[in-house]
Amino acid sequence: MSTTSSLFAKSVYAHELIDIEGRKTSLKEHKGKVMLIVNVASRCGFTGQYAGMEKLYREYKDEGLVVCGFPCYQFGGQEPGSEKEIKGFCSTKFNVTFPMYAKIKVKGSGIHPLYETLTAKNSPTKGSVKWNFSKFLVARDGKPIDRFGSLTSPSSGKLRKAIEKALEE
Repeated sequence: MSTTSSLFAKSVYAHELIDIEGRKTSLKEHKGKVMLIVNVASRCGFTGQYAGMEKLYREYKDEGLVVCGFPCYQFGGQEPGSEKEIKGFCSTKFNVTFPMYAKIKVKGSGIHPLYETLTAKNSPTKGSVKWNFSKFLVARDGKPIDRFGSLTSPSSGKLRKAIEKALEE
């Protein structure tokens, strides 16, 4: 089995993460929920999507949706702050209550294993992340099922329809 195949065979729940508070964690705490995993940045033209992501989270969380934000500095250096600064920005500017994590790399050298799994050649969501606010939809069983680019707004009918379908399964 190739490295990529074994990575994809590994559930998204298997990867160690650090939350925005600096605590070790994983996505296991969201097992059985539909996840929208998004690489975020505070100084990007798409930063306003935080408001739409929070709205999605509040609207669908009781049905089992969790939005997971992963700050990333790889695209235009648009996430320069510390985790404390990022958390403060998100909570004061956008009232973010969905889970946020420590900065990670989502492509290239040093890519975090979570994103290596999401973008693996044999994943339905394969391919390199192109910019901030790329969205990965993960089913209740921890398998990636769909992907949406930065231009897809959280209020997009296409995204909402995919979330609703995943929540029904």
